[in-house]
Amino acid sequence: MTAPFWQHKRLADMSAAEWESLCDGCGRCCLHKLEDENTGALHFTRVACRLLDVHSCRCKRYANRRRWVRDCVRLTPQDVGRFRWLPETCAYRRLSEGRELPSWHPLISGDPESVHRAGVSVRGWAISEEQVGDLQDHIIDT
Repeated sequence: MTAPFWQHKRLADMSAAEWESLCDGCGRCCLHKLEDENTGALHFTRVACRLLDVHSCRCKRYANRRRWVRDCVRLTPQDVGRFRWLPETCAYRRLSEGRELPSWHPLISGDPESVHRAGVSVRGWAISEEQVGDLQDHIIDT
């Protein structure tokens, strides 16, 4: 039997469909982060981009999100290593660091809800930026 594509392909060699399927749908990358100007320390918030559906943990306008949110990051195989804010659970980060996908990842479990049942997604605790005044009031401990 052939090994799954993520076990034998480098990130840069994956097709667009394979690349996209690595996203577990946790929504964590869509949370606002604050950087301390003096120390460079990152502070994560529970505030999600206005385009994130906080229940499904998917972007409402993924295909043309950059038209709506100019600073939305397009993650590429070349960039994964420089985005230190990607969560430890992120498949892109894990694979770039030579680690396996966790058992709850939808590619392993076969179930897109497994990320939510595992408590890894932002479902149930993230709020939309449209409901928030000051981001600093919503900093979380990660």
